[in-house]
Amino acid sequence: MHELDLTTTWVGILSFAVFLIAYYFIATEEKYEINKAKPALFAGTFMFMLVGIYYAMHGLDPNALHNELEKLILEIAEIFFFLFVAMTYIETLIERGVFELMKYKLISKGYSYKKIFWLTGTLAFFISPVADNLTTALILSTVLYTIDKEKRSFLVPGAINIVVAANAGGAWSPFGDITTLMAWTAGKGEFVDFLFLFPASVIGWFITAFLLSLSVPKGEPEFDAQTEIKPRLRKGGMVIVYLGILTIVIAVLGHQFFHFPAMWGMMFGLAILKLYSFNLNRKSTEGFDIFVNMKKVENDTLLFFFGILSAVGALHFLGFLHYIHNLYGAIGSTASNVGVGFLSAIVDNVPVMSAILKSSPTMGIDQWMLVTMTAGIGGSLISFGSAAGVGVMGRMKGIYTFGAHMKHAWTILVGYLASIAIWYVQFEIIGIY
Repeated sequence: MHELDLTTTWVGILSFAVFLIAYYFIATEEKYEINKAKPALFAGTFMFMLVGIYYAMHGLDPNALHNELEKLILEIAEIFFFLFVAMTYIETLIERGVFELMKYKLISKGYSYKKIFWLTGTLAFFISPVADNLTTALILSTVLYTIDKEKRSFLVPGAINIVVAANAGGAWSPFGDITTLMAWTAGKGEFVDFLFLFPASVIGWFITAFLLSLSVPKGEPEFDAQTEIKPRLRKGGMVIVYLGILTIVIAVLGHQFFHFPAMWGMMFGLAILKLYSFNLNRKSTEGFDIFVNMKKVENDTLLFFFGILSAVGALHFLGFLHYIHNLYGAIGSTASNVGVGFLSAIVDNVPVMSAILKSSPTMGIDQWMLVTMTAGIGGSLISFGSAAGVGVMGRMKGIYTFGAHMKHAWTILVGYLASIAIWYVQFEIIGIY
């Protein structure tokens, strides 16, 4: 095992400075109009290059560095390919018109603003455990924005509700959020363990949603049946929905029973989708090219995760994450894990969770479930604290902003504290997990 502490050497100080500068540009993505993947990827790769230079200069054995990079590549690959397949399925469903039809059905039924608020929030909560919180938030915020582009009193609480619901829904599923996926693939809990977070997640979200709903206006959005044409579901749309569900089931069962990485089942599901597209193209003129759909996958999101996980891996190798391990020992697991939620809102939950997994404090399954929940749900406290929030800010520019979010942040804090209280009663007092 690598034992060198390089935190106070020039390579440690310089690498930490590179990480902080990169993180500044990630946090201020909108201000400088630089995609967050660029500084993240630069920092993640450059920090390890600095370590390589240091090792060469001091004649140190490069095997420790080589082994660290091999382990890191394996960790990143599991998350990278899992997300890649999930995004390919989502893009294929968009191309087949599945989500356009869902949007039309919501608008055409004459629902009030309040009913749409509750429907989109509920959909976000129950879709994100399967489709991941970023994808869910992007799709439903697009639906929301299409319904009414002007009424901020509806759009702002509606957008916040979708972000909170997507993050809360993702917290009780091993693949609903990047942080839960990381904890699951790291072996910190079995598939079933995450499901025990459902009560805390759903009650916390419901409290926030109820408080937000008080500011949603009365009335209904305009709908003209003469001009609004019902979108047509392209051939094979529903089959792909079922194939997507089957892919998730295969990934879960393969991980549980055969101890395959979850991404292996996902890649198998991608193979099935490719075979289905081949068969559809042979039999119908309404087929689709899977590679065209792959082009639409958000590669910047995938590269952002590659970069940020690499950067945290470098901090771990240099010895910085020992401080986190020591902090857990000093103030206790529960207090530390509750604090993780507030930290993940400021820093983003992915690097925070990565740092905790790398430092690997000694904790029981109850505490690993707590930190999974707080890292996921805590990211909702600030608009850029989660991938879902960042995605919706980009989709609803000028409407869902940092300032607009912070006006309602107290409702999210109440829900967050309620989730922790439910966890404490369920896990620590009753012992149901």
